[in-house]
Amino acid sequence: MTIRDLNPKIVWENFYGLTQIPRPSKHEDAAKEYLYNWGVQHGLETLRDSAGNIIIRKPATKGFEKKVGVIMQAHMDMVPQKTAETKHDFLKDPIKTQILGEWVGATGTTLGADDGVGVAMALAALEDDTLQHGPLEALFTYDEETGMTGAFGLQEKLLKGDLLLNLDSETAGEIYIGCAGSMDASADFKYRSFKAPEGLESYVLNLKGFQGGHSGMDIILYRANANKVAARIVAKLQAEGAKVVSFTGGSLRNAIPFEAVVEVLVPDAKKAKAIVKAEFAAVKDEFKETDPNASCTFEKAAKPFKKYIQDKVAVNAVKALLACPNGVDRMSAAVEGLVETSNNMAVVRTEKGHWTVKNLLRSSVDTAKFDLGERMKAVFELAGAETDFKAGYSGWAPKPEMPILKVMKNVWKGLYGNEPAIMAIHAGLECAIMGAKYPNWDMVSFGPTIVHPHSPDERVNIESVGKVWDFLKALLPEVPEK
Repeated sequence: MTIRDLNPKIVWENFYGLTQIPRPSKHEDAAKEYLYNWGVQHGLETLRDSAGNIIIRKPATKGFEKKVGVIMQAHMDMVPQKTAETKHDFLKDPIKTQILGEWVGATGTTLGADDGVGVAMALAALEDDTLQHGPLEALFTYDEETGMTGAFGLQEKLLKGDLLLNLDSETAGEIYIGCAGSMDASADFKYRSFKAPEGLESYVLNLKGFQGGHSGMDIILYRANANKVAARIVAKLQAEGAKVVSFTGGSLRNAIPFEAVVEVLVPDAKKAKAIVKAEFAAVKDEFKETDPNASCTFEKAAKPFKKYIQDKVAVNAVKALLACPNGVDRMSAAVEGLVETSNNMAVVRTEKGHWTVKNLLRSSVDTAKFDLGERMKAVFELAGAETDFKAGYSGWAPKPEMPILKVMKNVWKGLYGNEPAIMAIHAGLECAIMGAKYPNWDMVSFGPTIVHPHSPDERVNIESVGKVWDFLKALLPEVPEK
């Protein structure tokens, strides 16, 4: 049995088509061509815009012409994450899906249900001629995961509808009407390399198996950050005379790092091994509930290291990694259970004389986001780094009085016997950016249940896909009139 055998077939067939097309962020040419051709082949008005977005339009069903125009929106790109053992070229290879009981996942890679399932649902709605609806548009945005490029570049007055249904949320039964804004923060330590002295042994610290996950949705789970764990262990080694050769951790700004590798020179291998063992044992105990599969090896390098990073810079950089705020900074006082402000220390790299640290800050309160940025700036600049902060975008302010919300509550309750939860989300949704260009829009976000997005453990719940599809079908004919 494959995902093509699952119900609703019209959604899973469209999702299967997407899994066969390479679409990592910023490498979406094949996906753009696929979606454009799909629209043309189905006889629908299909456009490409200058930002890389694809727009497909379908006229209203007879008798529904007076309904508010609906824009179904999803992003075409996916996060390309894989385990160290997995051989997969995200620029060429299709995603290998598998059915895991009540879930669909991939084999050693991200699945791309974020937001491939949203794209598939929009395509299914356009394809299904039995649906009743007002004027429909589908907006498939480019490069959401690494820069929201398509949303930022979306032209004003290009879209005709007044109601945006963002299909990029990840818990069935929840409707989102607000989201956090974000800011990118980077620090750069310049360093010189020196010849490795005699008498030091070359070792590699390898951390892997951490849960990782989405830096917005999963930050509240308080999972370990592999970069922070690596810095914690390396600081102990440095106190005993170790020298850092290289530090590599994390790969994407919006994914909690689940792996890190640090190369070091140590004066006493036996003592260094004992330090690593003891410190990682403490980490395992602290994160036994959130990261039960985390592992650590500390092994002699295949070849001796010839150079190391100058000690002063390496020590200061590691101390800054330790001191830098990471994870949940503050919970919302206005919305119970909502993270207000957070940071993800996403990527650490040492190469060509630069020790760089890249962070992604999120907050539903702009002033809190900027305050966190100032604290981070102080940490890194006191340690000798140059910093760069990019303002990003503001959050999406909720409009709880929107007429569509009452309709959505009634439709969901009619189908499933309970009202959906109306919420805000601690993640970046394109609504925040696009809504600034189209202030006339009412906007809501919903979707099926997806767990561990942005990690190789990404899964989408099969039953929830069917429930959200049925909800979308039932919602479209109930949309208010203009």
